[in-house]
Amino acid sequence: MNLKRAFPPIVFLGGLTIAAFAQDLPPLRPPAVPLIAHDPYFSVWAAADRLSDAATTHWTGKPNSLTAAVRIDGQVFNLTAPPGRSNRNQPAPAVLEQTRLEVLPTRTIYEFSGAGVQVGLTFFTPALPNDLEILSRPLTYIEWSVRSSDGNEHQAALYFDAGPELVVNTIDQPVTATRLQVDGQAVLRMGSREQAILARRGDDLRIDWGYLYLAADNPAGVVAAIGPRQQQRAAFAASGGLPDSDDLPDASGAGRQPDVSGPLRPSGAVLALSINLGKVASQPVSRYLMIAYDDIYAIEFMQRRERAWWRRNGANASDLLRMARRDHDALLEKSRAFDAQLMADLRRCGGEKYARLASLAYRQTLAAHKLVADADGTPMFFPKENSSNGDISTVDVIYPSAPFTLLFNPRLLQAQLYPVLEFVRTTRWPWPFAPHDLGTYPQANGEVDFAGEFTEADFMPVEESGDMLIMLAALARIEGNASFADRYWPELTRWAEYLKSKGLDPANQLSTDDFAGRLAHNANLSLKAILALGSYGMLADMTGRKQVAAQYRATSRDFAKKWIGLAKDGDHYRLAFDQPGTWSQKYNLVWDQILGLNLFPPEVARTEIAFYRTKLNRYGLPLDSRKDYTKLDWLLWTATLADNQADFEALAGPAYQFANDSPSRVPLSDWYDTITAKRQGFQARSVVGGLFIKMLSDPALWTKYAGAAAHQSK
Repeated sequence: MNLKRAFPPIVFLGGLTIAAFAQDLPPLRPPAVPLIAHDPYFSVWAAADRLSDAATTHWTGKPNSLTAAVRIDGQVFNLTAPPGRSNRNQPAPAVLEQTRLEVLPTRTIYEFSGAGVQVGLTFFTPALPNDLEILSRPLTYIEWSVRSSDGNEHQAALYFDAGPELVVNTIDQPVTATRLQVDGQAVLRMGSREQAILARRGDDLRIDWGYLYLAADNPAGVVAAIGPRQQQRAAFAASGGLPDSDDLPDASGAGRQPDVSGPLRPSGAVLALSINLGKVASQPVSRYLMIAYDDIYAIEFMQRRERAWWRRNGANASDLLRMARRDHDALLEKSRAFDAQLMADLRRCGGEKYARLASLAYRQTLAAHKLVADADGTPMFFPKENSSNGDISTVDVIYPSAPFTLLFNPRLLQAQLYPVLEFVRTTRWPWPFAPHDLGTYPQANGEVDFAGEFTEADFMPVEESGDMLIMLAALARIEGNASFADRYWPELTRWAEYLKSKGLDPANQLSTDDFAGRLAHNANLSLKAILALGSYGMLADMTGRKQVAAQYRATSRDFAKKWIGLAKDGDHYRLAFDQPGTWSQKYNLVWDQILGLNLFPPEVARTEIAFYRTKLNRYGLPLDSRKDYTKLDWLLWTATLADNQADFEALAGPAYQFANDSPSRVPLSDWYDTITAKRQGFQARSVVGGLFIKMLSDPALWTKYAGAAAHQSK
């Protein structure tokens, strides 16, 4: 690939790298905004233009209520929308004007103005990928800043609460809530009464075990309370404080522990904190809160209950809060630097629109996973197939998200592949091709639908086998060795032999785009098989199997030549070998360049890009000639085939416009209509990590980020 890009001019302001033209582009209006995004359960989103327009939700759209307000000179102003006002005839609560919304990789920043003050509210998750200890902490900081904007002093207080929906699956489940102390400071805790740990599996589920925690940075001016939201808000409006009790048990559970339980309603019990800031002037007054979730056990793998990575050495919730307070200032500084550097590199690599879209995808990618420790301390990174069927460790979901882990920390990709490879080693998987998944989240005990009589046609044999070989080759390329792949060589060999036999001209079967149905002679799936054979040859060479490497290099080159003859259709290449007049995105071809396989002449990609530009709709390039819908991840992979910036931006730009205009107010969808921008299906999925593939196409950037992670892990 030609890595010489026509970059926009860059200016340097205050140590931050900013694309000069960024100021000319209106702010991105995300379809939904990540507030708390840690894993498939600990998830809170704002699906409105203004934070005060709609109550916060789980990624599924079910209520997950957080409310925030400020009291200025005795008047309360909402920053968020309180869920379910009981009397619709009452006037709407007062709000401050929202003047800023920016979603950065580790921070979501809101700013508000009115009543003579400016208020900042930032949801800060130190999702630093090169530090697994910090990355795995299920804790978000809620940063507040208040200052006078009119030259006068103002009396100010803050209010925040978290509703019981965050700890249950359905609203009829009873909860218990307790006030504790950690190092003499008030901590609020809530959890379901039943505590059915890891008992339920499926897609549209919320967690109903473990405990939610809410705490402040320090005790100055803080009042902590548990009770009905309406009662807490009324007390705050009246005095700037909350109903209080000094009788707090310590973290061991000693002392009085108020128990609040019963049917969940929007006006039911909440965990609430207020902070009296006193008088504020032009100098900002800043405080922060911490909201955390300890799930105790996170995943079941091969019938073993596994703890989250941060808990692997015996840490508990009190330790989590202590570490979070201790590290806050340093983590905020690191996260600011990380956000600035990553945004600058994204801009240089793909332009301002690309940078903003990738930034929106960053925490969503991570939040569809759970990082746990196996019994021997091996990290395992389990993705959930959100908004599809809830499968866990789906191979063709790991594959599109792999650019994210390959870029930011290849150890995470290894942690994704390890459970799959260990399962295949067992006698429970007799097939000569790779599996589809390991079960249904959060139970990774093997494919749940493998209990009956199945045939090869019931699986995705070419898809999953190709995915695994390509990802293992990419992992070896960036790590500089293939030792991880070598541990599973018999399994890899079976997959390579299968693809050599059946990959060039695939039979009627599903690919990762299974919503489009089965397709025989699928040209893009054939591409995957050919590149996977080349990947296996590369791995064989890296592990000293020179004769095998030569054999598979020759086979993959021969197949590539045959593919051109089978797929060529005038000015483009076909969707299926036997269907003239059809076309499809050949997104799998991107690995030929990234892995340096060079199996296909550059003219193949150039021909396709030129043809794609004639098929663009307002919101992007359709996936193929059958429908107007597209896949966001594949669209960016296809755009990365371009050998110049103009072609890349022509293909990638409409995807940004989709995110900005879509009427489907859900966490970033990867399957949408290119004419209406409406979500076709899927939301909050990890596959949006595939947007970072453009960064992999620049060897210097790939080395920069992956190298930093490798250095940190030593």
